[in-house]
Amino acid sequence: MFDIGWSELLLIGVVALIAIGPKELPGVLRAIGQWTAKIRRMAGEFQGQFQEALREAEMADLKKQVDDINESARAFAKFDPLAEAAKTATPAATPAVTPSPSETTPTQAIVSDVAPGDVTPGEAKPSEAAALPPPVSA
Repeated sequence: MFDIGWSELLLIGVVALIAIGPKELPGVLRAIGQWTAKIRRMAGEFQGQFQEALREAEMADLKKQVDDINESARAFAKFDPLAEAAKTATPAATPAVTPSPSETTPTQAIVSDVAPGDVTPGEAKPSEAAALPPPVSA
């Protein structure tokens, strides 16, 4: 803190010896030591109280964050996406769409032309015909 070297301390000691005198110098040094100890003790107490106040403020901040996280978790636990979707969705009538004859694929045409009882042993069944890929056109 203070940049005092040995030479400065020696100079202060010589001036104190001359100004105070050799008889009273030990009592003065003892009093200075006691004051220094008292100042250090007070500084330590202040620093401890300051650190404690910081810890309490930090703990209060952490408690607030934990409370916010708990509140968010409760909100997510109460969230029901199906209920939210049901509130926002409006039921609309959708007409049944049937493909026109020009939109049918060849396999659909084969399946629609064959009645369930019209299958001969060598032919494919309608369910098998639907599983076949469409013919490749050249």
